[in-house]
Amino acid sequence: MTTATLAEPTTHARPAPPNRILAIVRLHFVNPATTIVIPWMILGFIFLVNLAIWAIIFASVADEESRTNAQEGLNWSGASFYIFVYMTIVAIQAINLTFPFAQGYSVTRKDFYLGTSIAFLLLAAMYAAGLTVLSLIEDATDGWGLGGHMFTSVYFGVGEWYVRFGLFFTIFAFFFFLGAAFAAVYVRWRANGMIALWAAITLVIVALIALVTFTDSWPAVGGWFVETGVNGVILWTLVPTAISAVTGYFVLKKATPRN
Repeated sequence: MTTATLAEPTTHARPAPPNRILAIVRLHFVNPATTIVIPWMILGFIFLVNLAIWAIIFASVADEESRTNAQEGLNWSGASFYIFVYMTIVAIQAINLTFPFAQGYSVTRKDFYLGTSIAFLLLAAMYAAGLTVLSLIEDATDGWGLGGHMFTSVYFGVGEWYVRFGLFFTIFAFFFFLGAAFAAVYVRWRANGMIALWAAITLVIVALIALVTFTDSWPAVGGWFVETGVNGVILWTLVPTAISAVTGYFVLKKATPRN
């Protein structure tokens, strides 16, 4: 008598699904030219131009008092503002170009936006670290030997390296998520949405100016800026940053990719 033994069915563990969020993060770094290389190249060119201007100013003044006055004026340099504003363009391009591609691979809008947000925060940290190092070098060399200020101007406040990093990171995050909100509006409603958005922004700004003017509140506004200080004002940008991030998510949540 023979007995038949039934082999137990083998079970194969299903492979874990790919992490779509990390895939989106990597997607934004596939072409580092637009997000990393070009911004640093342009910033480097701006720095060289400013270095030449500082050298001309330094050579054109002979006495020490005039040089001191000139160096004080250089504290108000806005030469590095370019890289912050450019991050808005980077964010707009990133969402506008990659959103249709990601949707073609069945990536959910939530995963896409979370992955994009992480990519923006990583870029903000990278750029903040770079500007922090440059600001420390600028301090150590007394303005690159010419008393210049490009990364330590009064607009960025003062403090230890971690304070500078935090302030730079906060500014970059603001411009990244501001761009994300604009991009989300464009992806969902295209030109009509942008026209309506800019019209609404214009009306709000005009209304605020009128309110402050008619209530004679300009001294109070100026006093608030003085009392809050540069560091405090920069930290207050976290509020519009959070609003932009949340707005961008909910607008993009209903967006449909279009060619």
